[in-house]
Amino acid sequence: MIGGRRPRLLLLITLAETGGAQGYVMALLPAVTEHFEVTVAAHGDGPLRDAAIAAGVRYVSLRHVRRALSPWRDPLGLVELMALMRRYRPEIVHTSSSKAGILGRLAAWLAGVPIRIFTVHGWAFAAYAGFPGRLYRVAERSMLPLTSATICVAEYERRVGIAAGACRAEQTVVIPNAVQVSALPPAVQRGGVVELISVGRLRAPKDFITLARALARLERGSFRASLVGDGPDRSMIEAELEQLGLGDSVRLLGDRSDVPRLLAAADVFVCSSRSEGMPVSIIEAMAVGLPVVASAVGGVPEMVDDERTGLLVVPGAAAALADALARVIGDRTLREEMGRAGRRDALQRYDLPPFWRAHLELYARLLEERGWPKRDAR
Repeated sequence: MIGGRRPRLLLLITLAETGGAQGYVMALLPAVTEHFEVTVAAHGDGPLRDAAIAAGVRYVSLRHVRRALSPWRDPLGLVELMALMRRYRPEIVHTSSSKAGILGRLAAWLAGVPIRIFTVHGWAFAAYAGFPGRLYRVAERSMLPLTSATICVAEYERRVGIAAGACRAEQTVVIPNAVQVSALPPAVQRGGVVELISVGRLRAPKDFITLARALARLERGSFRASLVGDGPDRSMIEAELEQLGLGDSVRLLGDRSDVPRLLAAADVFVCSSRSEGMPVSIIEAMAVGLPVVASAVGGVPEMVDDERTGLLVVPGAAAALADALARVIGDRTLREEMGRAGRRDALQRYDLPPFWRAHLELYARLLEERGWPKRDAR
């Protein structure tokens, strides 16, 4: 402490909705509340707000910081963030998600915040085609001199960022996402119809259309599938399922607060995304002991050991995805072996204590470099 107080930490993210980046911030809260005066800021009043309040920290609902690019709202968002930082005067601003990452680091620099951290859950310039992707690439490069440290959730994202000039090797660390593995109920493989489950926001780049087309190629009656999540593409996905005649085989469950229970009741986890960082949903699926069939994108090949904990396929290829699903649906022994191996990996690599420790050590090092006393990062 200095002057009898803990250092102030602002955790900033674009939206408070359900998602991987939001889960990352929520997972971080139990570790930082003991050591810092914490404020969480995001647009909206979703699960992130509830988690912040439950952790006993301040939550600020942003008005002008939104996901979509806007030539008039984004400047208002920048001004809003500068005012927020001047009001609370944090020593560290830690941003997640691309829009908050750019506006937040710029606002923090303008407001005189000494430490500015950005966590990459997937580079926006790699996820968006055309003008938005080019604009994000330019923006990320321009933010580089203002960034104290970059955290990548996967080694793949670190390589992409360094190659694009969006981060520097010496200022970038890899801290994989994590969950409380031991708290998740184990799945029990059953006979009969195989239960498939996929979790994610119903919008690009999740690509539930390719999943629907893959399911249409499978033997009817051999599976049931549950899609957990909501989003702007829901009506399009519903129409595709109806056209493919999958209405009786696939359920759209919407946003759910009991995802671990739903995972434990399933037999196979599916991720058909075209772009990913390190999906928390895959970690949770491995933690409960499910085999994973997933697109080989982003950090997913670092998580899923092909042929040992799951099967990897080319993104956007419905036929390849269907072949992989048919293989695990038809082989209970394979499902059980992959599920056990996945749970072992989750316990060893994706449990919360190492995740907490890595962040606290990074914060402590950056604070010490700027004159704060050396801190215990346990």
